[in-house]
Amino acid sequence: MTMSHSATRSTGPIILFDAECVLCTTNARFVLERDRKAVFRLASMQGEIGRSLYLRHGMDPRDPTSLLVVDGDRIRRDSDAVLTIYETLGLPWSLVLVLRIIPAALRDPVYRFVARHRYRVFGRRDTCWVAPKEYMDRIL
Repeated sequence: MTMSHSATRSTGPIILFDAECVLCTTNARFVLERDRKAVFRLASMQGEIGRSLYLRHGMDPRDPTSLLVVDGDRIRRDSDAVLTIYETLGLPWSLVLVLRIIPAALRDPVYRFVARHRYRVFGRRDTCWVAPKEYMDRIL
C-alpha cells in the first residue's frame, strides 16, 4: 500500500536521523518497513529540512549526538525518541514500553554512549543513504 504524497507530508511525527550512519539508516529502513500506517516521516540531518530542524531545536547537525522525533511542538530525543518510535509501531515492537520504568537519567547515558561510538562500531557510509523508492513519499 502506498500513501499519497500529500497525506504523508502534511501530518505525523518526523524522525531526524544521520543518513551517513549505518546503524541509523538500518533503523530508518526498519521503521519504514514496519510503520504500516505510515505514521512517521523521516528527514536526514544532511538534508535541508533535517538540518533546519536540528538547528531550530538547538543541535548541531554536523555533530549530532541525538536522534530527534519532532511532533508539532513536542520534541523527543535520545532514549525517549527511540522508545516513542517503537511504541508507535505496534506489537511486538511496542513491548519496549516496559523500558519506560527505567528513568531517562539512566537510559540516556547508554543512548549517548552508543551515539558517540556509532561510526566506529557500526560504520559510516561514504554517501548518504537513500530510501527505497516505495518509501520516498515519506522522506522529507
